[in-house]
Amino acid sequence: QVQLVESGGGVVQAGGSLRLSCAASVSRHAMGWFRQAPGKDREFVAAITGSTYYADSVKDRFTISRDNAKKMVYLQMNNLKPEDTAVYHCAADRSYRSAWTPEYWGQGTQVTVSS
Repeated sequence: QVQLVESGGGVVQAGGSLRLSCAASVSRHAMGWFRQAPGKDREFVAAITGSTYYADSVKDRFTISRDNAKKMVYLQMNNLKPEDTAVYHCAADRSYRSAWTPEYWGQGTQVTVSS
């Protein structure tokens, strides 16, 4: 069973930055981040394999990275906007594909961006 534990969420003003961390029990899976705002569907944010993939809404503001030795995945979020407010979930699967629906999910960490 793959375990994923997120941390690093919080409250930040618009234009600020946060870094989310995900501690994983695996190091070779495709890893990613999704988010879900109140009343909205969960949406893809970013993924990392040997390459990185981003939603258009976060491209050039967010950066996904990983440290396989530590089994950690990070999401650096810069220039945050109120519309980035959501619960952010770490996710993992054996591979990444378009319209990705990962098999494994963390519990999530709340990010709130105030205007």
